[in-house]
Amino acid sequence: MLEQLRRFLDSQLERINDDQKHESERGFQLATAALLIEMTRADFTVDQAELDAVSAAIRAAFDLNAEEAQSLVALAEKEVDYAVSLHEFTSVLTTTLDLQQKRYMIEQLWRVAYADGRLDKYEDYFVRKIADLLHVRHSEFIKAKLRVVKSLGLAV
Repeated sequence: MLEQLRRFLDSQLERINDDQKHESERGFQLATAALLIEMTRADFTVDQAELDAVSAAIRAAFDLNAEEAQSLVALAEKEVDYAVSLHEFTSVLTTTLDLQQKRYMIEQLWRVAYADGRLDKYEDYFVRKIADLLHVRHSEFIKAKLRVVKSLGLAV
């Protein structure tokens, strides 16, 4: 009887832990998508190429299909519309990501910024701000930019 009770409680705790892990992962994905959506709005003009870059980044980062990525983007757009500050998104990423993942995040922001073939001063400022909030050194911020520019065949 006690053994059955212990197994039951263990299974319940395992289910709760799994739910918490799933919720944490979903929060991480939402925070990432929200920052990428914010990037599309940084220059006050949302371009389809930028939205496509967001979708591609999300699909690649989280191994999602197109439908799942679109659902996440739609949810992120709503979150961004009601967000008071970037802190609610960056705080999740600061505690979740390691340095390599933070660099990757900055690189994805640059990809979205350059998706329309040009870089606006507000886009540059936005990436710089996010890099600072994620505690990414300036040299890493610049290296990420140069990697993206080179991969896209653009001039700095």
